[in-house]
Amino acid sequence: MQVTPYRPDPVYLSLGEGFADPVRPASFPRHVIRFRNDRHAAEMGLDHLRDDEWIAHFGKFEPLPDNLPEPLAMRYHGHQFQVYNPDLGDGRGFLFAQMRDSNGRLLDLGTKGSGQTPWSRAGDGRLTLKGGVREVLATEMLEALGVNTSKTFSLIETGENLQRHDEPSPTRSAVLVRLSHGHIRIGTFQRLAALKDAERMARLVDYCLRHYYDEEPGADAPVRLLELVAGQTAELAASYMAAGFVHGVLNSDNINISGESFDYGPWRFAPTWDGEFTAAYFDHQRLYAFGRQPQAIHWNVVQLARALTTIIAAEPLLPLLEIWPKMFEPAFHRKIRERLGVTSRSEDEDAALFTAVEGVLAGTDLNPDRLFFDWRGGVCPHRAEAYQGDHFAAFRNAIAAYANPAARAHDYWSDAAPVTMLIDEMEAIWTPIAESDDWTSFHDKINAIRRMGEATKG
Repeated sequence: MQVTPYRPDPVYLSLGEGFADPVRPASFPRHVIRFRNDRHAAEMGLDHLRDDEWIAHFGKFEPLPDNLPEPLAMRYHGHQFQVYNPDLGDGRGFLFAQMRDSNGRLLDLGTKGSGQTPWSRAGDGRLTLKGGVREVLATEMLEALGVNTSKTFSLIETGENLQRHDEPSPTRSAVLVRLSHGHIRIGTFQRLAALKDAERMARLVDYCLRHYYDEEPGADAPVRLLELVAGQTAELAASYMAAGFVHGVLNSDNINISGESFDYGPWRFAPTWDGEFTAAYFDHQRLYAFGRQPQAIHWNVVQLARALTTIIAAEPLLPLLEIWPKMFEPAFHRKIRERLGVTSRSEDEDAALFTAVEGVLAGTDLNPDRLFFDWRGGVCPHRAEAYQGDHFAAFRNAIAAYANPAARAHDYWSDAAPVTMLIDEMEAIWTPIAESDDWTSFHDKINAIRRMGEATKG
């Protein structure tokens, strides 16, 4: 078996000063590994670490060899629920290390709950253990569903009692390490625009093109970056919708310039295809409801374009904003076909299939995961009787031409029900952890999700 070498590459330092602040990690009274992602650690050459070494690097944050000498809390601004906030930045996290994976792609290790920074404001810089568990489950589920997401790399319980207004307190604490293809946000560009810092803006554009899109910047670098980000974010929005996922807080500081989903707080999976379904209890206007996520992400891309006018005229940027919905629509159709495990036919047939799928989901109380599970490969061998009646007729007719039983080859598709991750399941996993420190359901769920991911990719 080929072993992937550890390849440190702290290129963030090439940006120079003005983008981040060196910080000291918190000192925790306890370190208990609750989750270590050896699957992805193997791609980084880090799976050989003993548990004590893992804790040293990802709980106490001793620098990795030849990597960043000290953690860096990133500076950024952002729109929060479309209200501009210049008082942001990494308030309970930092960039810890950068390295290349087995394919040579640059990846960051960033933290959540690692202590206070200059940007903490009134916060304690900590993460609840429940919040960490939720992020593990979100990233595992989204990865299995084919969403471009950050990966939870490590979760370590840290032995502090935290006070929170939105869950029973005191509650247990943790520190999480996230593996991500960069932590540059739209809000990073907005900060430089607010400061009218054209020199650093140009430098950041070049950095993003080189390290996230593997392109050498030219004279049209800002236009090219916006084009790439528009395409990747349209893909992300389509992935959210096809997965039935609601991120909950699609602020511009939570939109990664690489189009990779990250930073999971009040996320939910929609139990039904309800466009008004909202994840965050504080989203009173339903700004980031399930059905409004594409518009929210598009709006954030517009803010990136506005920031880029610090170094380029607006005219060449505008066409990219106008065609964003046209990027989203075919991506959404393709993601629906991927969930069904069928391949494209003609443009008209694909459009009819999408319309039929959305019509069934929007017109019934059917869980999206159930539909995609039952009709994997365009056939429904086990529950066909559940799809009789006139309201399923258009769907049955549309999908008939896509039949591909080979898409059900994995034994997962013979299970009685799909793997899902609804809020009551999340609470059922957390309850035994909170009451008796029983992690059995947590690990069983991760194994089930990964099996589902294998079946989906197959």
